[in-house]
Amino acid sequence: MKVLLVNGSPNRNGCTNRALEEIKKTLEEEGIAAEIFWIGKKPIGGCISCGKCAELKKCVFDDTVNEFMSLAAESDGFVFGSPVYYASSNGSLSAFMDRAFFSNMNAGGKGAFYLKPAAAVASARRAGTITTLDQINKYFSISQMPVISSSYWNEVHGANAEDVEKDEEGLYTMRVLARNMAWFLKIKQAAADAGIPLPTREKGHPFTNFIR
Repeated sequence: MKVLLVNGSPNRNGCTNRALEEIKKTLEEEGIAAEIFWIGKKPIGGCISCGKCAELKKCVFDDTVNEFMSLAAESDGFVFGSPVYYASSNGSLSAFMDRAFFSNMNAGGKGAFYLKPAAAVASARRAGTITTLDQINKYFSISQMPVISSSYWNEVHGANAEDVEKDEEGLYTMRVLARNMAWFLKIKQAAADAGIPLPTREKGHPFTNFIR
């Protein structure tokens, strides 16, 4: 079993990464493999609604999004981390997640995310974490992904990684999150081993417009 942790910050070794490192370490202690995927510093364009992903089975822009999706298909759980920019996730991560989740859905392949547990993590100097977590969690709840929680909201505080080291409750929250994620993955595997099937999926997905 493996969890893919996405560092959505332009700072590879900053506050967000420090939170993810705490999760990674704890997951590995629980016997779960973990990898941190950094989205990088290069600009990430948003979805242009071209629909090409339905034909190509991947995003038309062959960049870090498609690199991530090749790893996502083989992963069992996810954590997406972001710094807070104006009480929301940073623009690069928002564009990244828009394209990753839409291209996966539009390509007809729900395997990358379907019923795989996920969690959001936010880092801030002071405030804006709750709205950032709400924003990221919406990607999971529309994709049939169980959302993993912790003993507090999944947030750390500080202006740099050294500050986060002093946020004892924040790092504790990350460790609880990791153990809850590991527990869920083990329960899911036990259910599969016991022959308990995934939920029945109806054929087709009706789309109803409000205006006709």
